[in-house]
Amino acid sequence: MGENNNGGGNGDGGSAGRGDAQARAYRAGARISRDRMKKDDPRAAEALARSGDGDILVVGGVYDHVELVLDALELEYTMVTPESLLRRKLDPGSLLVVNCPGNLPVRALPRVRRFVERGGSLFTTDWALRNVIEPAFPGVLAYNERPTADDVVRVEICDHDNPFLDGVLDAGDEPVWWLEGSSYPIRVLDRDKVQVLLRSKELGKKYGEQPVAVTFAWGKGEVFHMISHYFLQRTELRTSRQKTTALCYANEKGYAASPLELADMDGLAYGEVEAAAASSRFLGNIVAQKRLRREE
Repeated sequence: MGENNNGGGNGDGGSAGRGDAQARAYRAGARISRDRMKKDDPRAAEALARSGDGDILVVGGVYDHVELVLDALELEYTMVTPESLLRRKLDPGSLLVVNCPGNLPVRALPRVRRFVERGGSLFTTDWALRNVIEPAFPGVLAYNERPTADDVVRVEICDHDNPFLDGVLDAGDEPVWWLEGSSYPIRVLDRDKVQVLLRSKELGKKYGEQPVAVTFAWGKGEVFHMISHYFLQRTELRTSRQKTTALCYANEKGYAASPLELADMDGLAYGEVEAAAASSRFLGNIVAQKRLRREE
């Protein structure tokens, strides 16, 4: 896969089948999350809208595709190969996304570490915990050697005042997080350095560790890591509320969907869009905050 620039787009809507249900859920969730950001935090929403090519680099993955969430958010990004990190200049004003499994060349790891030390932001998922985080940032996080089953767990916010979590969950929201089989639970080694953003008591009870999303500072930059895959391919509808329609979710959040958007949401459940909106807003917050710091 070569390097190329990508712009977000809405894709096809209407009577799409269940095969693309998750993509449609992310389109709906991203629209709702961006609309709410405009109302709740106009400054962040404007910063997100200003994010352009060069702000976000994405290392393609075999198992995860964070770029599909960026597409849903209609954000520009540049796809790069793992090998290109050996020669590419990494701007510390940018966000580098490394999809699972995170199989970077060993010689690229010091470059990634220096990128963060100089002010860069790194976002990694699942197996990148073992392949990127442990060797590049030793002594901070580790895989606990207890891989998950194919499972779904409920998540909750740990710090409601954190700007990265603005609008991610409201009181009464009950989103769940999909754990693909053999996902890597996150063990926090340096509790003074690491901030747990999202956790799951179910995850801790079943697999020994509660963290779902964590962040830590390294030099002038920061690292974000999440268990499992960011582009979730399924969810679990546990409550009668989650089994209602996507339109119910949109109405609850005050979003007035157009006729085309209503068609694109047809057949989707409340819980599917709820989970997609939460992850879309979290990633949107990270991009917006990075842009604001870059401009400052």
